Amino acid sequence: MTVLRSVALFVLAALAEIGGAWLIWQGWREHRGLLWIAGGIVALGAYGFVATFQPDPHFGRILAAYGGIFVAGSLTWGILVDRFHPDRWDIIGATICLLGVAVIMYAPRNS
Repeated sequence: MTVLRSVALFVLAALAEIGGAWLIWQGWREHRGLLWIAGGIVALGAYGFVATFQPDPHFGRILAAYGGIFVAGSLTWGILVDRFHPDRWDIIGATICLLGVAVIMYAPRNS
């Protein structure tokens, strides 16, 4: 159950961070206005809190693992929201990152 909770928190964090950055991008680069930017700022702040609910107590480990989630999540966001078409190297790179997440977060450790 701990792994499932951790994965769910990573997904939630990815939605908040990637979504927040996308909202700011839309507000500024696509000239959609300050409300979009404000929404992005709120979402990015939420991301910071979501990470604190991870069961592992080590900030560096959580953020390092989240980096891999961010890579895969950003490509997924691009596919679903921006109609981006990743190539095989994008997919291979994201898979490597997710394997790194699994090793960093879920490998057996001596306590």
